[in-house]
Amino acid sequence: METTDKPLVNRVAASGLITLNLEDFFPKEELATFDLKGFLFMELILKEKDFREALKEHDWEQYKGKNLVIFCSADAIIPVWAYMLVAVCAAPFANDIFQGTADEFYKTSFQKALTAIEEKEYDGKRIVIKGCGEKPVPPSAYVELTRKLQPHAKSIMYGEPCSTVPIYKRK
Repeated sequence: METTDKPLVNRVAASGLITLNLEDFFPKEELATFDLKGFLFMELILKEKDFREALKEHDWEQYKGKNLVIFCSADAIIPVWAYMLVAVCAAPFANDIFQGTADEFYKTSFQKALTAIEEKEYDGKRIVIKGCGEKPVPPSAYVELTRKLQPHAKSIMYGEPCSTVPIYKRK
């Protein structure tokens, strides 16, 4: 075998690709849940007086610094004021409070975080949106980032810089 004295070149680094990792926008705080099901009478009805008393007895300290998701896993009609009361009680402790499922929280969280991206910074750039990470980034985040960058980017790809799927190329 013949060897040459040519230096190794990292073609990915030299390609001018900009890699965006949506995991960088993942909420940093732990996610906690508050299920109203346990506060229902026979898992069907919310009695206001009993509910208010149970909220007074609840350990709100457990949500300190966390993102709190409020929902009801029982098939019951929950009055809007019930979610409002939980929000008032949790406000001094929780980092963020959201009514809905964990999936809905993550979708909304990414939507908010991606509004901070300055699209013009990507004018004429070749972008790789990193995939296959450790955290559960919702598909809606990939859609939103693509939507925001498409009018500005020269090209958008998905995956890793060494193995990408072409998504968009300006003509």
